[in-house]
Amino acid sequence: MTYAPGDPVVVKNDWPETRGPVHIRTPHYLRGHKGQILRYLGDHPNPEDLAFARPAAKHPLYHVTFPMNELWPEGRANDELVVELYEHWLERP
Repeated sequence: MTYAPGDPVVVKNDWPETRGPVHIRTPHYLRGHKGQILRYLGDHPNPEDLAFARPAAKHPLYHVTFPMNELWPEGRANDELVVELYEHWLERP
């Protein structure tokens, strides 16, 4: 586990689907946006490998919160979205 509750993170602005067939669990609208770790959910097998019946290493999974106005200009600052994201999709700002 690399991150703790309250840590700021950015979702990697990566587009592996442009490089070939993949299964991506990270929503495209989050890529490149800033959020904050809410909680650690444990280590779980990587669904990006499980989708293709490949051996799947376990990765830390987190609840990450995003202010709605970070994602959409018309979003209200007091509202937030909570998403489950694997650590390999996160980086420090």
